[in-house]
Amino acid sequence: MTAFLTAAALTTLAAPALAQDASPAPWELKSDMGYAYGKDGSTLAYKMGTNNAGLLLKGAKKVPRGTLFFVGQNGQLYMRSGPYLEGDGKFMFGSN
Repeated sequence: MTAFLTAAALTTLAAPALAQDASPAPWELKSDMGYAYGKDGSTLAYKMGTNNAGLLLKGAKKVPRGTLFFVGQNGQLYMRSGPYLEGDGKFMFGSN
């Protein structure tokens, strides 16, 4: 499941950037879809079924709340579990 959420993050971050002062938009992840970040760096979306749900959940981990996903300058996908908002709710790593 972590891989699916990571892929969704990559897809969201790979989209054209919005103005920095615009409020962030929530992801539109669907419960019947799986999202993957492939070994070759590609992103994929799969229609999910229930026949192998137990196998899918085996070894899966929940993504902790407060996790930020981003693509570095090298094109690699990263995640950060730590503060990313200022006290006033603004993004810490935005442009000046």
